[in-house]
Amino acid sequence: MVAQPSRGEKLRRRLASIPALFVSTLLLTISTPILLPTVLVIDAVRVKFRFPLARLLGFGVLWCWIESAGVTRCALVWAMGRSNDENLHYRIMAWWSGLLTRALGVTVGIDPRVEGLEAVEGGNAIVLARHASLADSLLSGWVFSNVAGLHPRYVLKRELLFDPCLDIVGLRVPNRFLDREATDGSTELDALRDLGQQVGAGSVGVIFVEGTRSNDRKRARALEKIGVRNPDRAARMSALRRLLPPRPAGSIALLGGAPDADVVLAWHIGFDGLDTFAGILDNLSRPLPEVRFVMKRFARCEVPNGAEFSRWLDDRWLEIDAEIDRALSG
Repeated sequence: MVAQPSRGEKLRRRLASIPALFVSTLLLTISTPILLPTVLVIDAVRVKFRFPLARLLGFGVLWCWIESAGVTRCALVWAMGRSNDENLHYRIMAWWSGLLTRALGVTVGIDPRVEGLEAVEGGNAIVLARHASLADSLLSGWVFSNVAGLHPRYVLKRELLFDPCLDIVGLRVPNRFLDREATDGSTELDALRDLGQQVGAGSVGVIFVEGTRSNDRKRARALEKIGVRNPDRAARMSALRRLLPPRPAGSIALLGGAPDADVVLAWHIGFDGLDTFAGILDNLSRPLPEVRFVMKRFARCEVPNGAEFSRWLDDRWLEIDAEIDRALSG
């Protein structure tokens, strides 16, 4: 099942986002000869000799061109009558994520290292992933579609559909874009169970189990809410220093639709703090840590069901948090 918004919703969004993309690409390209010297001077005056504004401008120009090329390619695929060709669109996803990852390397110096790639060999797994930055969906998409050669089925927030390429390609392959304002949560959970049924050999289901990007403020608020309902769990999860407490409902629904799939836990470091524009500039002002994307697989028979799954996930999340904290502190 591909979770499709209504035709009218897609039309209204794309009539705004696609022209804005092409106009932005044109204006940014034309103005770069003026903007680049300007931001270089601003960086120098601010004594930011890694030139974060210039790096961000460079990535912005490349992103616009890659995104515009992706939209154009999708339009040609539609004109050829192949908009329902799932394999073709996964090749486009691999091409798009590969180019953007290389653009990050050229402009920002990010060169991700993948550890535990064998954990997703062959697919047929539900990936429970950490969420730390604006680039998480790109990083994981590059790993699963480009490096591992798999077909990932994502659970993402609906706001990401304002990215034109993600909008078009993401709705032509099996994904679920969650409406976080939905009043009927059971409808969304049913959709995740349906999505889980599409996971098998050569594919993985991917969900960011924290539900949002982690930071200290969100962690404190999440623990406070948990404490109202379950003080024991709040006390146990208060040991978290880097992650948010996982939200198990979506994972349980996704796993319920894929009873034969194993579970893969995925986490990364190197993008921490890149969750806001100010955070991006601050982090680009100094050498970035090595970006590591780490995965570990658990056979389904090792993973409990129901309420016991929630406790199992909490325990694994505390272990991952400790490992991330050691890596970042070291």
